[in-house]
Amino acid sequence: MPIAFTEIQETIRMVEMEHLDIRTVTMGISLRDCADHDFETVKRKVYEKITCYAKDLQTTANQVAKEYGVPIINKRIAISPAAELLGNATKEQAIELAETLDKAAQTLDVDFIGGFSALVHKGISKGDQILLDALPEALSKTERVCSSISVATTRTGINMDAVRQMGQIIHETATLTKDDNSIGCAKLVVFCNPVEDNPFMAGAFHGAGEGESVLSVGVSGPGVVLNALKRYPNADLGEVSDVIKNTAFKITRAGELIGRVVAERLNVPFGIMDLSLAPTNAMNDSVAEILEEIGLERVGTHGTIAALALMNDAVKKGGAMASSYVGGLSGAFIPVSEDNGMIRGIEEGALNLSKLEAMTCVCSVGLDMIALEGNASPETLSAIIADEAAIGMINKKTTAIRVIPVIGKEEGETVEFGGLLGRAPIIGVNQFSSDKLIQRGGRIPAPLQSLIN
Repeated sequence: MPIAFTEIQETIRMVEMEHLDIRTVTMGISLRDCADHDFETVKRKVYEKITCYAKDLQTTANQVAKEYGVPIINKRIAISPAAELLGNATKEQAIELAETLDKAAQTLDVDFIGGFSALVHKGISKGDQILLDALPEALSKTERVCSSISVATTRTGINMDAVRQMGQIIHETATLTKDDNSIGCAKLVVFCNPVEDNPFMAGAFHGAGEGESVLSVGVSGPGVVLNALKRYPNADLGEVSDVIKNTAFKITRAGELIGRVVAERLNVPFGIMDLSLAPTNAMNDSVAEILEEIGLERVGTHGTIAALALMNDAVKKGGAMASSYVGGLSGAFIPVSEDNGMIRGIEEGALNLSKLEAMTCVCSVGLDMIALEGNASPETLSAIIADEAAIGMINKKTTAIRVIPVIGKEEGETVEFGGLLGRAPIIGVNQFSSDKLIQRGGRIPAPLQSLIN
């Protein structure tokens, strides 16, 4: 559909006054043809392919942003899961591959490169295990490499052996990066039902069903939605849904236009448009504040899940009407450290870990950028992963866990991550043990709703 002049005027207002931006343009690149019996050749092929395909990503995105007046905040790369290249490798070689990816990201000046990943929701292959063994060191030795691990799906159930390992890996990563507030864990996501076309970090990877290369866009506009709702203070909840839906429609249209222009100039196919309300620490750019505008005194109080469900549904409906290629995660993110309203809710006692876990039943992803007390055990971390994976498995939705046990910090303290990652109050964990559950291992079988053929 053509872009109307009134839409252009509204977009200008949303950019200048309401924090509308293109959060990321992410180029997906398949590295399957980089496999070789000689690992030095693998590293060379990987570096050369990434730096060749994405050589103009940064300059093209900046040029389009300048021409259209819409900021493009991050330029990123997602590769096919790196474990596919590690079947005959050693742990040390896997770490070298991560450093090669980091070098490519630095050469291209992209913010992050995702896809140092493995899909282990049903079993762990040799290459998968090599990657898992290398993860803590790889994340501690690189700056821009992000990793995601799939441990569960609705069709396969939950691989509890992988869940047990991930609790240990998160704890070890936190320990290795403890001098920097355990920041390595901020680059690691554990998934249930991961999507193949997610442009957002740290969970992006180039899926098996994707082509050789693709350009996808993640757009964000919590401030736009918040300002729209403030113009209708007395609307009933049906009308609130319509306001959010109409606003999401406009945001999606603007984002897809920018994404298609960038893709065309890079001569790669346009993939999907991910409309996810991803907050930042900027004033009035908060998902929590949208929920409070809907009618909560503070996010976390009774009614929070109902308000979040309304908002998430309206965002999806508005996006789906605006584009035939809405994909990724598309909905609402609730990363604690990146949302001033979420931080305030925890500091004032309205919001806690249990409530955040309940909120993930109806939002787009899961427990995101949550700082935990540093003495949380690997088994406790595994149990948190298992709970979140169960929510995703039973509800046939994507859920994710990105938690940071900050070594040396206790509940009630605050940690500063800096930049887009923001700050977070340290949250305590339940002091009762889940050790036996985790030590049992095995696989939690797929639920009955997986039998849909």
